[in-house]
Amino acid sequence: MKKRVTLTFPRRTVQMPLTYRLAKDFNIAANIIRAQVAPNQVGKLVLELAGDIDQLEAALDWMRTQEIGVSLASREIMIDDQACVHCGLCTGVCPTQALSLHPETWQLQFTRSRCIVCEQCVPTCPVQAISTAF
Repeated sequence: MKKRVTLTFPRRTVQMPLTYRLAKDFNIAANIIRAQVAPNQVGKLVLELAGDIDQLEAALDWMRTQEIGVSLASREIMIDDQACVHCGLCTGVCPTQALSLHPETWQLQFTRSRCIVCEQCVPTCPVQAISTAF
């Protein structure tokens, strides 16, 4: 089973070797999608966790006991076709190539199955045609 989570670390736990503990103690594979972590600051981490459902729940419970904020990510990227000007700026920041321009029509194409909801495209869009929704 896979779950996408957003973790918020208090300053005192930002140095914790989290992915190591998830792998060693819970047999959970952690794919880091987005990270904003710095010493002595609140950290944010978006992870895709994969493993047995019981182990996933145990790992999430353990993180909460470590005072790490855990929220399940259930958002998705939405594109307003009426507002989009097909400039292609979003395609340059998309790490999975979920956003691309059609080679003949130069129209924006969105492959939802490739999207990891890293949200890098949202602030890049000059006309705010890209947003997130729950």
